[in-house]
Amino acid sequence: MTDSSALDPEDRKIVTLARSARARNGVPEGAAVRDDTGRTYVAGTVALDSLRLSALRTAVAMAVASGATSLEAAAVVSDTETVSDEDRAAVRDLGGAAVPVLLAGPDGTVRSTVTAG
Repeated sequence: MTDSSALDPEDRKIVTLARSARARNGVPEGAAVRDDTGRTYVAGTVALDSLRLSALRTAVAMAVASGATSLEAAAVVSDTETVSDEDRAAVRDLGGAAVPVLLAGPDGTVRSTVTAG
């Protein structure tokens, strides 16, 4: 576990944004990604009858739809213990295998950091 105050300020920001999206929307996950220009994209889980997307895949899709061409970092706030392979693949497709993906619990404490690769 990593105390959020020990994170780089930009990484702490995306964890906070992801946590806020989760709480505000009352969804199982919140996520945020930062592109190579410093812009952030925030999303929650999408759970419609016709469309199901994790928060991280939704955030990546929002980045792509907004013209982002690369990612610097991603964060997910969830009760889960791991970042799914599908979520990591979405980050990897846009940002490459070395992009860090932070996984935090609902309290904002980072439990692990993995790469997209």
